[in-house]
Amino acid sequence: MSRLAVQMNHVVKRFGDVVANDRVDFSVARGEIHALLGENGAGKSTVMSLLSGIYRADSGELFVHGERVRIRSPRDAMQLGIGMVHQNFRLVATLTALDNIILGEKKQPWRGASWKRKKAKEISELCEQYGLQFPIDAPVWQLSVGEQQRVEIVKTLYRGADIILLDEPTSVLTPSEAERLFMTLRELKQSGKTIVITTHKLKEVMAAADRISVMRKGRMIASLDRKDTNAKELAELMVGRALNDAGEVPAGQAGAAIMAVQEMTVLADHGYRALNGISFEVKEGEIIGVAGVAGNGQKELAEAIAGLRSWASGTMTCLGERMEGASIRRRIDKGISLIPEDRMKSGLAGSLGLVDNLMLKSYRGNERFRMGVLRNKDNERWAAQLIDRFDVRTPSLTVPVRGLSGGNQQKLLLAREIDQKPKLMVAVHPTQGLDVGATESVHQMLLDLRDSSAGVLLISEDLDEVMRLSDRILVLYGGNIVGELSKTEIDKDRIGRMMAGIGDSEEAAR
Repeated sequence: MSRLAVQMNHVVKRFGDVVANDRVDFSVARGEIHALLGENGAGKSTVMSLLSGIYRADSGELFVHGERVRIRSPRDAMQLGIGMVHQNFRLVATLTALDNIILGEKKQPWRGASWKRKKAKEISELCEQYGLQFPIDAPVWQLSVGEQQRVEIVKTLYRGADIILLDEPTSVLTPSEAERLFMTLRELKQSGKTIVITTHKLKEVMAAADRISVMRKGRMIASLDRKDTNAKELAELMVGRALNDAGEVPAGQAGAAIMAVQEMTVLADHGYRALNGISFEVKEGEIIGVAGVAGNGQKELAEAIAGLRSWASGTMTCLGERMEGASIRRRIDKGISLIPEDRMKSGLAGSLGLVDNLMLKSYRGNERFRMGVLRNKDNERWAAQLIDRFDVRTPSLTVPVRGLSGGNQQKLLLAREIDQKPKLMVAVHPTQGLDVGATESVHQMLLDLRDSSAGVLLISEDLDEVMRLSDRILVLYGGNIVGELSKTEIDKDRIGRMMAGIGDSEEAAR
């Protein structure tokens, strides 16, 4: 049997006039963890989609375990032992985690209570074996994003894949969860499975991958052994230029309070308290970071401020006006902008084109709309300028945004929100799914907002990001603010203890 699990020779994939994969050569050895890197739109997700049967190559050859194959559907891929864990989950929200995992199984014609109990036992054992825990009987819509990711991984393992493709597998995980995931991947490698991951987190690549391939503008630029490279070289191969070192960010100049929250209590979807009477404020010219393990109230905090979730009790003032009961439109007019956790659920309309998505908050203004008619030509020129400014890579202005890569969707969302010149930006995972160059740009955008006297509430599970950008950090645990640190007090170990609910006393530290 061939030592290569996967081999692609001169593979080409086009979408209209756009060449997503340009004569790509790519090989993965059996039993290795192989990282596929590249900027947003570089073509790496297309490679994964070709291997998993979502797309079909226009030309070129594909070999699996040394045999030439044609993969025409995800079913073909699974029959070849290839499973895919997507960045945007393929789960039915109203079904339980268990039902999602066994969905489509045809091995047992009769499915009584004993059959389902047997399946539940098998899946629980699989979860325990690889440290991927979640409540298997809970509906998916009640699970955190991190728990939904684990359901997807277990679903692939349950279906017997020996070549496992993971698209941005840690984009929704905390640092500790990501570390556990890579321990799981190493265990899978030891059991003989082959792992291919796409990621933008170079520290993780250097810690976990055996080999690394880099794509740029649809072409394969380099394939390297981990021991022969470093994070700086990989970043520069990805973007095709030298990058500035991410030095220390100077503190902002805080002014008057833009938003003040008093005794905010908010319920989660399951009816329990997600936030327990928290109080804080965001001032002009500062970035307030919110740190915490997923599921400790971050999602509900952002939604409550933006008007997407009602309050159980408490008050909120924004620029002197009471806002806790205000409509979403009133909050937008007051200068509150949101980059949501789930961009396709709460931020963008997937079936609409780029121009329409950029106008979602401004279409009533005189620049976009006049005498009952949209100013289509002017709107297209304005949209084209934003797309160029924010480097959104798209074949046209009219393509549905669901067809863009995740990173380009995120950049489109940022373009719309920043163009609104907000007074308060609530940014939830703003660099999730972005490459190193785009992340650098987004960080600078948030700092520019801060320096223009806006306030930024940064909610992120990337602790390095929170620590670097924030002027103050609030730590959430169990729906409570368990700590607040100024820029001079920020310490990773100290924050980590608070995130784990250990506390911040010197005794706890010892």
